[in-house]
Amino acid sequence: MAATLTENGTLGARVRALRDSMGLSLRELAERCGVSAPMLSQVERGETSPTLATAQKIATGLDLSLSQLLRLDEAQHVVVVREGDGRTRKRGGHALEELTPPLPGQRADVSRHLLAPGAATGGPADPPIHEPGARETAVVISGEVTLVVDAEEHVLAAGDAVTFDADLPHHFENGARRPAEFLAVIAAGLRRS
Repeated sequence: MAATLTENGTLGARVRALRDSMGLSLRELAERCGVSAPMLSQVERGETSPTLATAQKIATGLDLSLSQLLRLDEAQHVVVVREGDGRTRKRGGHALEELTPPLPGQRADVSRHLLAPGAATGGPADPPIHEPGARETAVVISGEVTLVVDAEEHVLAAGDAVTFDADLPHHFENGARRPAEFLAVIAAGLRRS
């Protein structure tokens, strides 16, 4: 007899939440993972426990590993990233700190950006680095930045916020004489409506 997973409906609720967050219908997930829509529906409602093989297929359809789907690699449900403890990168006068921990199934990322005078997050010729359907919201904390999206400029001052399709060519520039800081939230793979 094949091994099954029993979690009192917890797994089913997680599968449904992940499917919803990806904007997938039951039928679309079924096509992605090779598990029938009726079987997925039963799993989501907690009426049946999938075998390990079926759970692996579901995980693959959700772009996760089996351990991520089952949360075997998560030690806790709350992760605090303390000031200065985020993952950092620097390029020229652009410093970036990832404030979102790398959790399985994460569909949004928050980052803090510091731009020195004259610095930019990238260049006009750089290709988009976000997946199709991604959307970005940025809030300027201090200073002034210019957002260039698809060759169109938008000047933003402290307190201003902007939301745009992040799969278009874009970058932020600091043309001022003082440093600028902004927060960016990138939500991946959103459907356009």
